[in-house]
Amino acid sequence: MTQYEAYNTPQQDDEIDLRELFATIWAGKWLIIAITFVFAVSGVAYALYKPNIYQANVLLAPANKEGGVGGISGQLGGLASLAGINLGSGGSNQAVIAREVLQSRAFLANFIRRHNLEISLMAAEAWNSKSQEWRYNREVYNPETGEWLTDDEGESYKPTDWDLVNAFKERHLSVSENKDSGMIKLSVKSLSPPAAKEWAEWLVMDINEHMRQQDVVKANARINYLEEKLNDTSVAGMQQVFYQLIESETRTVMLANAQQEYVFETVDPAVVPQEKSEPKRAMVAFVATMLGCMLGVFTVFIRASISRGKKENANE
Repeated sequence: MTQYEAYNTPQQDDEIDLRELFATIWAGKWLIIAITFVFAVSGVAYALYKPNIYQANVLLAPANKEGGVGGISGQLGGLASLAGINLGSGGSNQAVIAREVLQSRAFLANFIRRHNLEISLMAAEAWNSKSQEWRYNREVYNPETGEWLTDDEGESYKPTDWDLVNAFKERHLSVSENKDSGMIKLSVKSLSPPAAKEWAEWLVMDINEHMRQQDVVKANARINYLEEKLNDTSVAGMQQVFYQLIESETRTVMLANAQQEYVFETVDPAVVPQEKSEPKRAMVAFVATMLGCMLGVFTVFIRASISRGKKENANE
């Protein structure tokens, strides 16, 4: 074989393989079209079957609490350490803690129970925009009697706190932080646009109230402790220290009770969403169509390979 022949042989083989490739696809074109059509119809049906989901967003900023515990930590930190009190590290650290509490199981379980969201989370299957009412899955919950039904084995569909929190975190709640600006975006999804807005507002209100109450309880406990220490000492210098610390803790309680947005300040409040956030019906239909096309081509090649193998065995 000459150098010219050796150089051109792979190209000729490639051309033959390419012709066979297109010939195989053309021969099975109707099968490819049929499978693609089935997947496309299924994708469109699935996209139309899925209900609209709406998302409400709230943009939050860590509240700047001057004069509170964070404000006195620098001035009286040394004196507080002598008295055995840790004043904490200020508002920024508290915002981080509040963000984690917001997503904690205990807080969310209490939030869901307090606002009676169990039925909306676990039994609602659609939202009627005309009547502004939930439509419930009657195989799970009876809205007339207000009772949860049971399955074939006699177990109740009534959700536990574990079920409620998992459903809320997986399907409804999303919290993200902008590392550059420190802003926090809280997003809540729901089948109902008004519910998405309302739940987002409740979450912000409840986390602020939760953190405020915690700080008030801690500050009152520190005041009681300082008053006990004050009564136990007769040293004038230490009494002055305790008076200053008690004054600072009292100021913390007063500011906490006067500040509604205690940990998070609302920069951009939630509004009732006018457009759905999901499902992306066009994307679902497109992906289903592409999957059907690829499966059809793959099926044609498999059939051609099996047929070729049978012919080779027959010739042998």
